[in-house]
Order: sequence, then C-alpha cells, then structure tokens
Amino acid sequence: MELEHLNDKNFEEKVLDAKNVVLVDFFATWCGPCKMLSPVLESVQEEVGDKAKVMKLDVDEDMNTARRFGVMSVPTMIIFKEGKEVQRLVGLRQKSQIVQMLVENA
Repeated sequence: MELEHLNDKNFEEKVLDAKNVVLVDFFATWCGPCKMLSPVLESVQEEVGDKAKVMKLDVDEDMNTARRFGVMSVPTMIIFKEGKEVQRLVGLRQKSQIVQMLVENA
C-alpha cells in the first residue's frame, strides 16, 4: 500500500486539522534508513487500518514544515493527535514499536 505524501501546502489540512491520529514520516530520498523504513510503515498502515493514518513528507522538498517541527535528522516520525504532537521517534524502529505507539495514542 502506497502511503500518502504530504507537502507544505496540504500539511495543515491533512495532519493538523485531522480528527484521528496521524503519523508523519519525515524522510529524504537519499537516506538509507528511510528507505528501509518505508515498507515497514506501509505494513503498519495496513495493520492499524482506520485507527490511524500514516503519511510521508520529504524534508528536501518541503523544508518549511520540517523546520516548523524541528526535524533535524531523518527518519523522524511524529505522531499527531487532534493537531498536536504527542510522540516523536527518531531513527529506524521496529514495526511492533510503531504500531504500539499508534494504538496507545488512538
């Protein structure tokens, strides 16, 4: 399942205005761990279904949003609930850990 890509223009609408939990993967195309994380996040989305949404944002293409949330390294995953950051994960993580955090915040 291909994850939805965000940008500086639609971030507010898709993430900050969302009523459900959203995990945003801040990534870069040149980042090895980011490439390894991508299929993991696709699997996470399939597992959590409607409980949460998993989306991606390329920090090189959409620097304003990355700067706004203080993303200094990739991959960084931020979990948002009702428009507010509730949890942040930096670096490659296991699927079970990501799913657990999404379910806890849902």
